[in-house]
Amino acid sequence: MDSLDREVLEHARDWFAEGRRVWLVTVVETWGSAPRPAGALLALRDDGLVVGSVSGGCVEDDLIKRVQTGERVGKPSLIVYGVAKEEAARFGLPCGGTLRLLQEPVTDAKWIDEVLERTSRQELVTRTLDLETGRATLAPAQRGEAFSFDGKTARAVFGPRYRLLMIGAGQLSRVLAEMAKALDFQVFVCDPREEYYTTLELPQVTWLPGMPDDAIAAFRPDAHTAVVALTHDPKLDDLALIEALKSPAFYVGALGSRRNTEKRRERLALFELSPGEIARLHGPIGLHIGSRTPAEIAVAILAEIVSVKNGVEPVQKKAPQDEEACLAG
Repeated sequence: MDSLDREVLEHARDWFAEGRRVWLVTVVETWGSAPRPAGALLALRDDGLVVGSVSGGCVEDDLIKRVQTGERVGKPSLIVYGVAKEEAARFGLPCGGTLRLLQEPVTDAKWIDEVLERTSRQELVTRTLDLETGRATLAPAQRGEAFSFDGKTARAVFGPRYRLLMIGAGQLSRVLAEMAKALDFQVFVCDPREEYYTTLELPQVTWLPGMPDDAIAAFRPDAHTAVVALTHDPKLDDLALIEALKSPAFYVGALGSRRNTEKRRERLALFELSPGEIARLHGPIGLHIGSRTPAEIAVAILAEIVSVKNGVEPVQKKAPQDEEACLAG
């Protein structure tokens, strides 16, 4: 669950606790081009205040107008926008775009509290809503599950925010942290070298003390965690990778050239890592975009991380030639 969805649920809960009437609106189906995907969420208050987004803005305006003119649904209801070409244009939908929304009143916020609590513990949660009865149930979800709608029930998957753990606090880490925050990652850094402790000094970046292997073991990377080793120091990077490659982290990568990456794989094999675990290592790290500056390197690294997160195979992943310099450094 990204920070926007969390903000939507928190506002819905708080408004309901204040005694306001509140509705959650979810994108359940799209046809053609649509600005927001299925599962996108907003909260709507009885005075027209909105948090979240289901379109580029015009649909939100219509939802507000409906509430302000007294059209306030008391049970889960479907709304369709953009069936006619003229209507699509009026609501700012792209050519051929049609949007089906589910609007449901918040009648009990206990489920919201439970979702927020469980996702804060790095759990995945599925909420299944029966449109006929309005009854909703929560259950554990599996990685890879996504929002689904069959006309009678809507299943929304809520999960923790994605996390990025950086080993090393150099100049690249500073740029990478800023970009990762913009992509809604929670950012953490571990570097036992005291001289680097004060160099990062970035808000909303958490420093993990200790050696990398101990820090990662305590951190417990999960399927919403990416780990990148950036120190160029085998004593630090290898310790981190040994722990990270045994974890469920969805991405593990290390800075270095092709030659150094092969040497690293040979070293890792000496520490009882299986061939499958070693094969999980992304190296040289990042997509090949000819990166040279720290900012370009950070773009290359995050592009690869996001592609893995979203299950998209890049057209060109690595450079065809064997570069001595790291592709992303």
